Amino acid sequence: MNSDPAYEAVKKAKRQVEGGNPRGAAQTLEDYLATDPHNIRPRMELARIAVYDLKDLEYGAMQLEAILDLDPDNADALKAAVTAMSKDKKYNKKTDEYFGRLLEKEQSAEVFNLYAKYLRRQKGDFAGAGEYYRKALALSPGDPDIHRNYAVLLLNDLKDYEKAREELEYLMAVSPGDANLRKNYDRLMKQKFDKNGNLKKSRFGMFR
Repeated sequence: MNSDPAYEAVKKAKRQVEGGNPRGAAQTLEDYLATDPHNIRPRMELARIAVYDLKDLEYGAMQLEAILDLDPDNADALKAAVTAMSKDKKYNKKTDEYFGRLLEKEQSAEVFNLYAKYLRRQKGDFAGAGEYYRKALALSPGDPDIHRNYAVLLLNDLKDYEKAREELEYLMAVSPGDANLRKNYDRLMKQKFDKNGNLKKSRFGMFR
């Protein structure tokens, strides 16, 4: 049986990365793609290596854009693109476009969580981020990563200390040995709540 040359190129590239030679892995895939430029699988692997092993976001983004030009509705490429490109504001226009496509295709906790992180970090849309964290939690209420992200937003941006306390209490219940969670919770209780557990009042009313 003849082997699949695209599969063999990807397999060789993965071995090269594992052996500490990501640049050689990228070259392997580039050489293959020179003969088969429309093959999505090796290009996806090249994008992954560029972003995560070579730390070359620009080159990785270029590969992902090429895939999405070929297959605009490729959910894996859309997820990879928004995950990578949302780290840099210079890609915000493209990231907005890709998130728009992805949200039309997939209403999942994973996608909502990704979008909420993007709205908070790159767009400064804290209310929007809160909305999408709540949507994510409605679909995956036990996901500690989403709870943690939402707690950070509540504490640092929305200043909703009562909801932040609820999130931290939930996280401490599922991760009782996490000293950092306990430290953040104790600081919150000391600074924002009185000895009876009620939100302290300030000159401007309640802390919100």
